[in-house]
Amino acid sequence: MSRPKELTHTNEASRLAATRAAEILIDIEAVNFRPNNPYTFTSGRKSPSYIDCRRIISFPEERKELTNLAVELLKRESQLDKIDIVAGGETAGIPFSAWIAEELRKPMIYVRKQPKGFARMAQIEGNLPERARVLLVEDLTTDGGSKVKFIKALRDAGAIVSDTYVVFHYGIFSQSTETMNKLGVRLHALATWWDVLEVARDRQLYEPDELDIVESYLEDPEKWNSEQEKNHEF
Repeated sequence: MSRPKELTHTNEASRLAATRAAEILIDIEAVNFRPNNPYTFTSGRKSPSYIDCRRIISFPEERKELTNLAVELLKRESQLDKIDIVAGGETAGIPFSAWIAEELRKPMIYVRKQPKGFARMAQIEGNLPERARVLLVEDLTTDGGSKVKFIKALRDAGAIVSDTYVVFHYGIFSQSTETMNKLGVRLHALATWWDVLEVARDRQLYEPDELDIVESYLEDPEKWNSEQEKNHEF
């Protein structure tokens, strides 16, 4: 399995956490593979894999475990003692930020996708003191686009943002890490599609050739979509 080098786990604790997170996401059916009948997104693009992190909110034991895994991950990879506030990105990031803020006993705010007015805090709900150090939380990241808007809103309001956390990082679009690097923000994630694929293989949840199709997509989504279009030309 040719996992991108930048997504290789740097220590055993992170690898175990990623595996456990992937197992939970599979067990609650938040992630699914459908290699022989790909999902079609609103963009028209197809994918043999699909994730819905919003399902996590309906499973109290699993969401508690994922929150604990998140906190331990952030303790290893970031300076949590220097974080003043946990911010959730509207809307999917709000429950995850609330659980993490509660676990850390930190204040919480949330950031709107669009400003509702013209004041400095127009996009932000809650109390955000000047120069507060903020951890931005969302459910997942694909290419990192939504993070740019949220980080800009927080910084425009006077916050310091150096870290963002997501439950799930697609791990197949280089723009996600490149975008965060340009912003000077570290991206932390529990699991990626590569972790889910590894668990699916270990559990023999699908036929090997079906998982090979998924892996070919993960390795090059653009090429995979192009081949899909060619195969369906009439």
